[in-house]
Amino acid sequence: MSVHAEGVRVVGSDSDRPRIGLVLGAGGVLGGAWLAGGLAAIAEETGWDPATADVIVGTSAGSMIGALLAGGVPPWFMAAHSAGDSFPGLLDANGQPTDEADRSAGGVLVRRKGFPDLRPYSVALGLRAIARPRAHRLGAAAAAWVPRGMMSTRPLRETVQRVVPHGWAPHPALWIVATDCRAGRRVVFGREGAPVAELSEAVAASCAVPGVYRPVRIGDRIYVDGGAWSASNLDCVARAELDLVICLNPLSSTAAELERGGRGRLRGGMRRTVGKRLGWEARRLRELGTQVLLVQPVADDLEVMGGNMMSTARRHQVLATAQRTVRGQLDEVRAALAGLPRAPQHRLSRPAGPVQEWPADALPPRTSVAPVARQA
Repeated sequence: MSVHAEGVRVVGSDSDRPRIGLVLGAGGVLGGAWLAGGLAAIAEETGWDPATADVIVGTSAGSMIGALLAGGVPPWFMAAHSAGDSFPGLLDANGQPTDEADRSAGGVLVRRKGFPDLRPYSVALGLRAIARPRAHRLGAAAAAWVPRGMMSTRPLRETVQRVVPHGWAPHPALWIVATDCRAGRRVVFGREGAPVAELSEAVAASCAVPGVYRPVRIGDRIYVDGGAWSASNLDCVARAELDLVICLNPLSSTAAELERGGRGRLRGGMRRTVGKRLGWEARRLRELGTQVLLVQPVADDLEVMGGNMMSTARRHQVLATAQRTVRGQLDEVRAALAGLPRAPQHRLSRPAGPVQEWPADALPPRTSVAPVARQA
């Protein structure tokens, strides 16, 4: 973990509570599992409910986990649902049993019908990037030449719609990052001045990995994975006047953990590149006086993740490992959050008893509970 040594700086005089940002990076199916496990560990160990962060930023896999969190799904539920736990009588926002929801949080790959579309995302952007390479982000420029993927984003949209069927999350500042295919620029849905979008559409766009998923049209623009701009997008909150930012980034690791995990230059190259970008973004925030805490996969996580971050086979194993490894990284996070009131226990771990007896705010506001059938 990388930690800024200075204490938390309070912005404004109307409150002595620090303003906190939560940034969730990209990482495919397994990155989403790692994020869910990491958030569950943070909540359980510190007593802080991540959903109470003043700003939540999500990129790709982080956009899915961030949307569920901002929609009211506590991290303990994400972990328990992934493990196969049942919740008899609990209905989602559409009145469907939550036990029937996809256990991989939309990570199932479903091929779209029809012939493959081999057209690149944007020839115009690709040509502009060749003519002026320094004016374009490498990831966005490379994505411009990739053939359009064949996988449908429907499972992603349906997962979000089980919690937020329409509109945006009730959280006051949920920001979802995607990349505009034509302009090659970052778009932060949910932030002031951004294009209007349904939350399910924005998450689908943020998760649309180039070459894997079909791009997502919102309005008159086409969008792909926000990770094409940055795997973390930590610098999105540079002007948000936050005192503390906690960033969980599944696609980077420290040099020490890469070495411990046997990731040399070739196998660890991507993580080193992502880590350099993350380090630059973190430095930018620290120069503005914001305390930044980075939580990243360690060697044990890397061993379980393997090389294919889109695999669903090891999803819950990755989640369970993250619950353990992130717990071991929380000394600085625990200290930074020590002055905050502890969240109600039902937001930190599963309440006792059947769902009919749970507190009303234990789960998302649009969920409901089926009445208990009376015995004859």
